[in-house]
Amino acid sequence: MEVEDLTDRLGLKSEENIGEIHTEPENGVDTGEAVRREEAAVAGSTDTTDQSGGTERAADAGPRKNRLNLFNKVMEKSLQRLIADASFQRFAKTFHPFYKQKPQVTESIHKQFVSQLQISIKEDIAQIMEEGNLQAKLQELDRLEAASQDSAEPAWRPSGVPEEDFGGFVAPYYLQQREYLRKELKKLQRENASLAQSVLAGREAVARTEQHIARSLEEWQDSQKALQKLTSMF
Repeated sequence: MEVEDLTDRLGLKSEENIGEIHTEPENGVDTGEAVRREEAAVAGSTDTTDQSGGTERAADAGPRKNRLNLFNKVMEKSLQRLIADASFQRFAKTFHPFYKQKPQVTESIHKQFVSQLQISIKEDIAQIMEEGNLQAKLQELDRLEAASQDSAEPAWRPSGVPEEDFGGFVAPYYLQQREYLRKELKKLQRENASLAQSVLAGREAVARTEQHIARSLEEWQDSQKALQKLTSMF
């Protein structure tokens, strides 16, 4: 009953679709012996993977011409090692009572588990690359590296003194800001000069108006005096 419940919870196919299940191991082979054989096979494949991994690491030690291909290789190698760690012998040890009763079902469960694990990991990696726009950024790094190789100027390296490195980094920004402030100052000076001329012209206009008013007042006073004299004569 527990075996059927475990199969149902994992969402696996029924025994009819998997095939005929034998409670006893086939060909009289003990289950412990089968596990040991599986462990030896996985250990051999892991050693092979490590040896090939050393060869690939030696090949990757050269110039990185394509970071995207290197990233894909690293992800593929990591996935292979993860799948190797999720070996059938470990799976069988974890569910040994179930494996002892249903070895074929256990093997089928493990195959489906590994398949779904590979699909999920590849989908996650693809989603991360899409969200982070990694392909474009890695290609941009390749382009910058190629451009720097064609440049005759030596590449920048830190001097070991953080103050100097930081100063050299922010100096162009400060120089740019100083140039901007100089331009703004000249602009303000021109505006102030224009405003000063406008104020001077306004003052001159006020002075001329005052003079005109003063002359008009004098003429009116002279007219008043003349009128008073004429009135006194009569």
